[in-house]
Amino acid sequence: MGQVATVTSKSMITIPAKIRQKYGFKQGSKLEFIDTEEGILLVPVKTLRELRGAFKSHEKIIRQAIPNSTTRHARNWASRSQTSATTSSEEQASE
Repeated sequence: MGQVATVTSKSMITIPAKIRQKYGFKQGSKLEFIDTEEGILLVPVKTLRELRGAFKSHEKIIRQAIPNSTTRHARNWASRSQTSATTSSEEQASE
């Protein structure tokens, strides 16, 4: 059976000790409350410091993907700018 917590008059709850220890929650830890069809899901929010090195094993793939996405973004931006400039010119010509 799951652990039980009580909501206080100030709408606070205490996470049971076993759960805090299992997931490493400490004072100041942040949790996101996600409303689902089945109930509420609590998800720990990681700080940037905690995420440091998380993708180390995938560094090569990430480094390869960044230039590709940057180039693609630049092309998309240029084509949108060109399209909007063409549209503006056409609108001015029709006036």
